Amino acid sequence: MRYKPLPSDFYKKNRINFVDSMLSKSIAVFNSNDIYPISADSTYFPFQQHRDIFYLTGIEQEETILLIFPDAKKIKEKEILFIKETDEKISIWEGEKLSLEKARDSSGIETVLWLSDFEKVFNSLANKCEKLYINTNEHYRAKVETQTREDRFINWAKKKYPYLKHVKGNLILQRLRSIKTNEEINQIQKACDITEKGFKRILNFVTPGVYEYEIEAEFSHEFLKNSSLGFAYQPIIASGKNNNVLHYVKNNGVCKSGDLVLIDVGAEYGNYSSDMTRTIPISGKFSKRQRKVYNAVLKVKIEATKLLSPGTLWKEYHHEVGKIMSSELISLGLLTKSEVKNQNPKDPAYKKYFMHGTSHHLGLDTHDYGLIDEPMKKNMDFTVEPGI
Repeated sequence: MRYKPLPSDFYKKNRINFVDSMLSKSIAVFNSNDIYPISADSTYFPFQQHRDIFYLTGIEQEETILLIFPDAKKIKEKEILFIKETDEKISIWEGEKLSLEKARDSSGIETVLWLSDFEKVFNSLANKCEKLYINTNEHYRAKVETQTREDRFINWAKKKYPYLKHVKGNLILQRLRSIKTNEEINQIQKACDITEKGFKRILNFVTPGVYEYEIEAEFSHEFLKNSSLGFAYQPIIASGKNNNVLHYVKNNGVCKSGDLVLIDVGAEYGNYSSDMTRTIPISGKFSKRQRKVYNAVLKVKIEATKLLSPGTLWKEYHHEVGKIMSSELISLGLLTKSEVKNQNPKDPAYKKYFMHGTSHHLGLDTHDYGLIDEPMKKNMDFTVEPGI
């Protein structure tokens, strides 16, 4: 482990908060992610743990299951962690896996069993319940086309226990995870600090003739050197006309004199994300026009940040930012007052140049869980990233 882990008490509190929202006579199950195959014997690396089970246990190992049964008569059955059993062969080829004792210490869960015991234990407890909390992906941006370990469990449970009513546990987690504790804010801040180091590293590196992937490599070097596993999301290094593609990820262009390079990167730290977008002149100095556009975006960013406060509604926030952006686009001569006055409210004129959202929640996921239909609350973390 490269980072300093949070104490087990943090994960205990998260489980307590989840239990407080559970219905009576119910059981909840959370699965780790799979190790995803590429082809032959190749797999995607490094392994990325499912953020929900990590949030509740702190365990980063594959083939892990968390079971929560608050109504259990026996204390040892109220929460149970199942982990992959290790052996000498696994230790030689893959390295040390979690022991029962280490998993207990990391998670704060007293009852830790081998994964092979899961079906027997689950069958015993499920027969005492009426409801099963399943962990489907309910994120508003989610588009999942791959069957996950969680999906396989849900399909299995539906067939074997048809009498159990299914309840969406993810809806509870969206509420809990949207508001960050001080421990989480500190992890996010560390990720941001590492990103800042990477940005400072490339300021003197970027010159005409440098390839976008070379800039990516400089960030990667700085991130790894500072206890990060690397990028929190696929990095965007977009020079010249490439920076007009919102999710440009090829990063294979050459930086040319007089052009700008947009850098959208963020380091992770302890599974928590940062997210930074900056645009800099490749030759070291903005032209007059580039400076005007840069300052316009900067002004919108500063004003948008002021609007982020408890009680603010998401839709109203974006609407207000849109008005600020419209004013700047008029000042730049990109829009006219008439175009803004006569615009379709459902498709405002500024969308021609600023078509993405201003902000999103940040946390264990770069686009983290958040309740976008409810007022903002203290300790929610947001990015602020307008652009033209």
